[in-house]
Amino acid sequence: MIKNYFKGLGYLLKGFSLIGSKGIRRYAVVPLLVNIVVFSVAIYTGYTQFSGLMDSFLGSISWLPGWLETAITWILWPLFALLVIIAVYYGFTMIANLIAAPFNSALAHKVEQQLRGQTDFTESEHSVISVLGRTLASEGRKMSYMLKWLILLLIITVIPGLNIIAPFAWVLYGVWMLALEYADYPMGNHELFFKEELAVLKKNRFVSLGFGSGVMLLTTLPVVNFFAMPVSVAGGTAMWVSRLDERALPRS
Repeated sequence: MIKNYFKGLGYLLKGFSLIGSKGIRRYAVVPLLVNIVVFSVAIYTGYTQFSGLMDSFLGSISWLPGWLETAITWILWPLFALLVIIAVYYGFTMIANLIAAPFNSALAHKVEQQLRGQTDFTESEHSVISVLGRTLASEGRKMSYMLKWLILLLIITVIPGLNIIAPFAWVLYGVWMLALEYADYPMGNHELFFKEELAVLKKNRFVSLGFGSGVMLLTTLPVVNFFAMPVSVAGGTAMWVSRLDERALPRS
């Protein structure tokens, strides 16, 4: 269990060396630029908008008695701050990944070629329209899955007593979703979509959690987090090639 967790972390570290290797660097440039631009905007937005949002929130409860307003402020301020951070972080993460998705897929494809020592992969027999339709349906199921757990976490966060475990639950949620997000690119290149991807990751749960933990840590480090997207795509591809592909479920 612990060994597999650290193997997952190792795949992310491998991503750093992969994006700097010859033949792959140019495929990492666009995801890197997208990440820099989008997260610079996210940081600026979070910094400039938080105080205004907080003032609006406090104004909305100003009609309450002073002692009650103070009590509610002390209780709800951390929750409100957490929700703003989560909304900005996940919102801009989704935007960045949507913008960079075609480039991330190309990067994953090139990394896999290098890791396998291949010059090309067999082309799919499916039409572009068929694959696009399955992709959109897969993305819809992924969003539904994320939203389901997000709602449950929000409920846990506001229930007294139970909210003690909320910080740990949020971290676990973020780690799992990041693993799912960045393992998606190499698996999607082989026409595995959300249902199949989720089953593969569950069979390799601790490896996936280790990888997702590394991605989350990377995204919290100033400046270094600008490299998070291409490094995570490359690391997720390395995890796919050396670990997940051997145990992949039959494709539907």
